[in-house]
Amino acid sequence: MSSAIPSVHPGRVRVLKQALGPSDQKLVGPVVYWMFRDQRLRDNWALIHAVDQANKSNVPVAIAFNLFDQFKGAKARQFGFMLRGLQKLYFDLQERLSIPFFLFQGEAVDTIPNFLRECEASLLVTDFSPLREVRQWKDELCKRVSESVSIHEVDAHNIVPVWLASDKLEYSARTIRGKINKQLPEYLIDFPKLDPPKKEWVSSSGSVDWGDLIADVLRKGAEVPELEWCEPGEQAAMEVLMGDKKGFLTTRLKNYSLDRNNPMKPKALSGLSPYLHFGQISAQRCALEARKVRKLYPQAVDVFLEELIVRRELADNFCFYQPHYDSLQGVWEWARKTLTDHASDKREHVYTREQLEKAQTVDPLWNASQLEMVHYGKMHGFMRMYWAKKILEWTSGPEEAIATSIYLNDKYQIDGRDPNGYVGCMWSICGVHDQGWRERPVFGKIRYMNFAGCKRKFDVDGYIAYVKRVVGECKKRKAQALIDDTKAKLLHS
Repeated sequence: MSSAIPSVHPGRVRVLKQALGPSDQKLVGPVVYWMFRDQRLRDNWALIHAVDQANKSNVPVAIAFNLFDQFKGAKARQFGFMLRGLQKLYFDLQERLSIPFFLFQGEAVDTIPNFLRECEASLLVTDFSPLREVRQWKDELCKRVSESVSIHEVDAHNIVPVWLASDKLEYSARTIRGKINKQLPEYLIDFPKLDPPKKEWVSSSGSVDWGDLIADVLRKGAEVPELEWCEPGEQAAMEVLMGDKKGFLTTRLKNYSLDRNNPMKPKALSGLSPYLHFGQISAQRCALEARKVRKLYPQAVDVFLEELIVRRELADNFCFYQPHYDSLQGVWEWARKTLTDHASDKREHVYTREQLEKAQTVDPLWNASQLEMVHYGKMHGFMRMYWAKKILEWTSGPEEAIATSIYLNDKYQIDGRDPNGYVGCMWSICGVHDQGWRERPVFGKIRYMNFAGCKRKFDVDGYIAYVKRVVGECKKRKAQALIDDTKAKLLHS
């Protein structure tokens, strides 16, 4: 068995609840790691911390995962990707680390405390998330677990932990960049090797019927089907980052700084966002590997690291320090005033949510971006700005625009329900992390984008034709899958 691995940087860990008794006393019962946001075994500071704490007291460790029936509108697309990734993790975990994995269904505020009681755990380690719901669950957990249980929260998602990157709501990338960069030498470090824990879990491990579980989720969320282009899991994530054939750092990095804002060149993007969102790859691993090739493409690497570190962590900062991160209440005073002043301005077109969802507008470019998201599960970042701004133009006011953009984003984007998504919508509609611009009808001082501006930037007709092809291929595959499914059912009947 291994010797104790080095401790996680103490700044990365927050004690949410301290058990009664001296804080340095040995744990009596096991350590449970409640995995949520960071669904990986490699490069996971929360898992490293859980094993480290268990080894120090010579107690076993287990991983618990709670599957919610509904989480903020997620469908088969998101749940399927997540569960297939977890299925791979489950078998990898048994093979590599001999740590049991328990999957629960229901409300985490019930299932996790019940499990802690059953296994007489002394420590619960959890992932960090800035989202309201998750923070409410943790507050509730602190009340529901016994006095003998401590709860540690580990920020394994951000390179510089969100509470240390800044102690306040930051105005923009400009105001947080220096604070993050100053702390990178301390936090952007290599990960220690993770070996199996010293003490094995003796009671029975949780067995999971992955086939039934995935089939059930796909049936319930069939309205938004799974994607074929995006293979889930840690291994697939590393292939996207560094694979020999299509890896971002190995084959596609060169033109990133030039082409990333061109919707006609989607392959210029890293393609990592689904894996970063579900925690199937660590942003820290991506940054470490990118720095190794900086000499080859310094500009591309610098732009990538700005997006990966500064912009991602700025989004977490916004959601962490602004509880109203998804409503008009959460925007700066200048933006709220200008949007309110112009809320009753006459709109040339007003569409219902259903019309927008079905891409039934007069704008073929907007319709293409909506269809790309609905069928392909991912909208180009540049188009997402245009898409959200047009929703402001076409709805009754800013509150409806925010609600509609977040609803559509969370329902169809493979990486929906993420701080980046909320901030993307809030930047576009409410000027969050932006500045005031020349005042105009409907938008007020919010930055304006229009069809003519897009036409100057890229081949709009080419993009519309490209989306038409993509949608056609998706529909074709869907129809074939239905035929295959019907045939299979007839064979088994």
